[in-house]
Amino acid sequence: MKKIILAALATLTLSSGAMAQDSLRIATEGAYAPWNFLDESGKPAGYEIELAGAICEKAGLTCEFIVNDWDSIIPNLLAGNYDAIMAGMSITEERKQTIAFSDEYFPPDPSRYVALAGAEIDFDALTGKRIGVQGGTIQAAYAEENLAKDNTIVSFTTADQAVADLSAGNLDAIFADGAYVDPIVTASSGAIDYTGPDIMIGEGMAIGLRKEDTDLTAKLDAAIEALKADGTVDGLIAKWFDGRGPYYAN
Repeated sequence: MKKIILAALATLTLSSGAMAQDSLRIATEGAYAPWNFLDESGKPAGYEIELAGAICEKAGLTCEFIVNDWDSIIPNLLAGNYDAIMAGMSITEERKQTIAFSDEYFPPDPSRYVALAGAEIDFDALTGKRIGVQGGTIQAAYAEENLAKDNTIVSFTTADQAVADLSAGNLDAIFADGAYVDPIVTASSGAIDYTGPDIMIGEGMAIGLRKEDTDLTAKLDAAIEALKADGTVDGLIAKWFDGRGPYYAN
């Protein structure tokens, strides 16, 4: 199991100036902008980090962020090394066999293919292509099930590695969350573009929790629902995802 990195014990005390009644150790990948990433000082930042702060404040908890590699993030939750996962994790039936989920905090979003501009890829007869995915993701599972017979699926530890290999010409396309590749396409100034069909996979993104932690799940669900109702969730989505939404506020 890969080493867990305490992000300088990035602890946020969020309880109106007083110590919170309890703490919540939250694992995040720190490599999946804009959901989560490490800022210039090496501390976790992004949509999920700000949202976690709001959730902890609403629930009367203190957040402690722990940076953990994606491929061991569920095993380390089950081992008790932290209490929750906020790492751009989609709800899936397969994951529900192992862990519980809170209510969603980001709606189901299409997965998208991107390629170098001008690439000619026939998705009606997709054969002989090298398609990059991040290992252990819903896109990786889809690609292995639906594309691996006639193409080479190249799995990467982080999504950023797949983008780098695409830019270097070592891949024909990458397949990832639409909200992840959208800013990459925009920032590429035309060098990277969308290709192929959008694919809906998963049931939205949520906090991953141990199944036995039912009281904690209920507490976090109540906080998420309150933050949806008062517009906080929509406001953070709009901030971090180029004005998307609103999705949840009444």
